[in-house]
Amino acid sequence: MNKRTAKTNLVCSFCGRAADQVGRLITGSNACICNECVQVCNSILGGEIQQKSTLLKPDELPAPQQIKEKLAEYIIGQEKAKKTVSVAVYNHYKRIQSEPAADDVELEKSNILLIGPTGTGKTLMAQTLAKFLQVPFSIADATTLTEAGYVGEDVENILVHLLQAADYDVARAENGIIYIDELDKIARKEGASPSITRDVSGEGVQQALLKILEGTVANVPPRGGRKHPEQPLVPINTKNILFIAGGVFQGLEKIVMQRIGKKTMGFGAEVAIKKEHNIGQILSQVEPEDLLKFGLIPELVGRLPLVCAFEELDEDALMRILLDPKDALTKQYQKFFQMDGVRLVFEEQALREVVRITQKRGTGARGLRSVMENAMIDIMYQLPSKTDVRECVITKEVIEKKAEPRYVIKRYRAKKTA
Repeated sequence: MNKRTAKTNLVCSFCGRAADQVGRLITGSNACICNECVQVCNSILGGEIQQKSTLLKPDELPAPQQIKEKLAEYIIGQEKAKKTVSVAVYNHYKRIQSEPAADDVELEKSNILLIGPTGTGKTLMAQTLAKFLQVPFSIADATTLTEAGYVGEDVENILVHLLQAADYDVARAENGIIYIDELDKIARKEGASPSITRDVSGEGVQQALLKILEGTVANVPPRGGRKHPEQPLVPINTKNILFIAGGVFQGLEKIVMQRIGKKTMGFGAEVAIKKEHNIGQILSQVEPEDLLKFGLIPELVGRLPLVCAFEELDEDALMRILLDPKDALTKQYQKFFQMDGVRLVFEEQALREVVRITQKRGTGARGLRSVMENAMIDIMYQLPSKTDVRECVITKEVIEKKAEPRYVIKRYRAKKTA
């Protein structure tokens, strides 16, 4: 066998790929390794070396009040939710930093379940927490997950996204935050049971989530996708990863009302009237038994011990969302216009109209952007070509009828002649 033939027959001793399938193959006396496996090994070794330096130090961990104040800069309303989550996150990272106690009191991880109407700030809260604490963060959509071996995404793949967000630093990833969205969509199908039908995207996913929520060492493919023998796997310990799950849980309020109604029935009892309560107030009284009736399995409910309800956003809250947060929509548009040398002004009635349309659609704060974009797109298309505009005023008619805004033209002084 000549040298050229021998070279083409070389394979990586770790992943099994041939020389022509990788960027570069480094050969040794009795083994070979490809460039991609070298990168994975570097990530693992680098994570172990930097483990102590990448963790939050005790003096760097903000107090619950500081966490809540930071959340308030981006999230309007939801005072109870912000306070509850702030305490939970503080206790979580305090638990990670604590040394094993002499009294053998083991501090358990408290994952969080956020429930409430769409567009109330559930995802934004998780994102803001991760950004403020400077820890890796990833979002997973529960509706795309299936049991291992079925068409879809393996549950363990949600750890891949976190590892990628941590730049393949395993130690940082093991102290990150994962937000699992649309958890309510994997509720057990009504009337289904494991012995009768295989619910691979519902109860099957719930079962698969149990281990990583509680804490286990999961071997994940660093580049994502299905596991296969040729792909090197990275071990990730989920014991200190904070899982925040969220969902609308449509219909859960009816289950809660049925339970409350049974307790208030009888002679002399006060009968609760549904119209007197919004969904947020009803959901704040959720008990584990309600979640079980909705379709979550008991083991999953047990691993999400902290349930936090979000309230519906009223007109005043939506107005504040347009104006107050650091990244408020009005401030973003004003920044864009400022780059073109134009001052952008929103009349109050115009913003009220944005809120009215959004409430009619029932999409919460998420719908504010689509209403604003629909009204502003033509203006932002034409404005850069107008060189004489000093100020642009958005009126109610602009939002309601896509009318022309009111422009204030620049005044030019005539040059004096000698």
